[in-house]
Amino acid sequence: MTSRFLTLADVAETLNISASQTYALVRSGDLPAIKIGGRGQWRVEASALEEFIARKYEQTREFVQTHSFGAEDDAAID
Repeated sequence: MTSRFLTLADVAETLNISASQTYALVRSGDLPAIKIGGRGQWRVEASALEEFIARKYEQTREFVQTHSFGAEDDAAID
């Protein structure tokens, strides 16, 4: 059974980013999370992480469609 809630470390590992980047996403409100327990530990619902990822795919798709890339940009990818 998959856990409903993930730690910020779990989220960081899933997204392959640092813990501080994950914390910044939560603090900015970009990634919904809850603060629980006496020590105020952050938890991200697995479904919220999946929605965040889907939102980022859509934002990236829109960015690519609205920003033309030149030949020098394409060459940098190769």
